[in-house]
This record gives sequence, structure tokens and C-alpha cells, in this order.
Amino acid sequence: HPTLAIGAAAPDFDLPGVDGRRYTLASFADAPVLVFVFTANHCPTAQAYEERIEKLHADFAGRGVRIVLVSPNDPLALRLDEEGYSDVGDTLEDMKVRAKDRGWTFPYLFDGETQAMSRAYGPVATPHVFVFDAARKLRFVGRVDDNENPAKARTTDTRDAIEAVLAGKPVAVETTKVFGCSVKWSDKRPWVKEGLEKWAQEPVALDTVDEAGVKAIAANAGGKKLRLVNVWATWCGPCKIEFPDLVKVHRIYRGREFEVVTVNADDAAKREAALSFLKEQQASMRNVAFDKGDPYALIEAVDPKWQGALPHTILVAPGGEVVYRSEGAFDTLKLRKAIVGWLGRYYHSTPGGK
Repeated sequence: HPTLAIGAAAPDFDLPGVDGRRYTLASFADAPVLVFVFTANHCPTAQAYEERIEKLHADFAGRGVRIVLVSPNDPLALRLDEEGYSDVGDTLEDMKVRAKDRGWTFPYLFDGETQAMSRAYGPVATPHVFVFDAARKLRFVGRVDDNENPAKARTTDTRDAIEAVLAGKPVAVETTKVFGCSVKWSDKRPWVKEGLEKWAQEPVALDTVDEAGVKAIAANAGGKKLRLVNVWATWCGPCKIEFPDLVKVHRIYRGREFEVVTVNADDAAKREAALSFLKEQQASMRNVAFDKGDPYALIEAVDPKWQGALPHTILVAPGGEVVYRSEGAFDTLKLRKAIVGWLGRYYHSTPGGK
């Protein structure tokens, strides 16, 4: 989709925002400068620029400039393993979570259903900035600045463009290239399907481990990855209900320093049923079964703080620190936040959340 040319009029739109309102071009009629930033929750580059976009809003809102975020992505065209640097995906509900977490007071619009606005404006990556003057003519299109790491940025392209338009002056640099995640156009849905089909072909196994083996798994003493340990049983309704989310979490973060180990608490007579369930769930992570029929031994081996209710989940850093614990069904959002909190979001973070 061609990017809108300098001097072109801003195409109209009608989109929902995270605040429950619908917005059109007329919603911003009084703004002397209107800035659209096409961005995405999942995109590491877009996340790297969130603070700088917030700073633009803080610096220019008092001068009448309106900054509007737009998510162009079709959520059904986003693969799970593209979400590895984020705690949320690109749905409208996910956008509400991100906006609340960041404390955004500016509009954040969802164009993922029809992508009509995005096709008219033509963003090529996230983030991609479009600056319009009072007559709603495009005066700048391009990047926020020239480096994802703010400490290394040498230009202030978007800021300079806004200042020039406010002053009634020509924009010195009207267009730049952009760097970031590609827009997830709806025609990428088959690619998502291919990924799901590939994961479905991965082998699923259930190995038996003794008490010492379970303790070693839960301790993560010699491990180099953040380890999610989930204890479940075939007779446990909440265990089976949350299991698809467990598989999704595995697929989302498996490309990073992260792994999932499930521990089956069934007795030996139900071992085949447990394996059958795992295969139905396409659970290609490491799966083990406790070789004893003693649930109290299992409790002590996994987590002395566990009172015994199933399912039970712990997120264990290398060396044994438990950074998240859930007795009973886990909250997927809280779990993902804990995972990303330890793994880090991008260039500015290291494992351990430091």
C-alpha cells in the first residue's frame, strides 16, 4: 500500500478508541497540528519508542498539538511467536491494557478490523509517523528519530517537524525511511495458519521422573532459562481449562531464554490418558509425570509454599528464585507480565528484568 505523499490531504476514517469512543478526522478539528503514529503493542521497536511518544505529547499538548496512536495490525495476522517481547497482543482489548498500563490520555485507535485507514495512509512499519498541518495537509512522514535506543539517537525528526509546522515554516526533512515491525496486513493470515500447522506436527512426550527429578526441575539450579513449571492432572477441571493458554505461552516465548515444564500428578494407571491429553493440546514442551502416587511428596518436591490445590504454577529464574506463583488457575496476563518482566522487553533490558 503506497505511503501518502507530502502535501496530500488527510483521508477521513471512523475508528474505535480504547476509551470506548469512536473517532473521525473531525474529532481533531481544532488542532493546529495533528500527528498520527501507527504503532503496535507487540512490536519491540514500537515499545522502545513509547516513552518518546509520551514525551512528545507532554511537550506539545499545551500548544494544541494532538497526538493520536493507531494500531494498523490485523490481530489474526499476528503469529504467537511474534509476541515474544510483549505481555499483550494486538487486539483492541490488548490495546486497552497497554494504554492503561502506560497511563495514556491521548487517543489510541484500532484499525485492525478493516485496515481501511491504514490502507489509505500507507504505513510500512511500526512506528510510522504522519504530521499534518491545520489544513490537514501532510507535512512530514517518517521516523520518530534515528535510533531505537534513545541514548544513541542523533536526530529528532518528528519533534523538528512539529516545531516547524507550529511556526509556519517549511519542514527541513519532510520524509525519512522507517525501521520497525512490518504491518500485519490481513493477507498474512495464511502465514499464521502455516505456523500453527507446523507446531501441531511437533512430537509430544511424557517422561517419568522421580522425586529428585521433580526437585531439580523446580529448583532450576543449573538452568540458564526462565522456567515455568505447571503441575496438573487429568481429573482437574481448571488444569484442563487453562492448558491451551499454557501452550500459547510456550509458543510465544520459546524463542527467548524461556521454557515450560509440565508435571503430571496422575497415578500410573492414568499415564496413557495424560499423554493422550497432552497430544490433543499439542503440548510439545517438556512434560514429565511424577513416579509416586504420593501427592504430599509431590507438593514438597515442587514448592514447599504450595498448599496442595491444583493446578499449581511457579515461574522460576535460574538459581531457584520464584518470580511468580499461582495456586489454582493462573491469570494469563499476570503470568505474561511476570515473564516479560524477567526476560526484558528489548534493547534496554537484560534477563532478570535489569
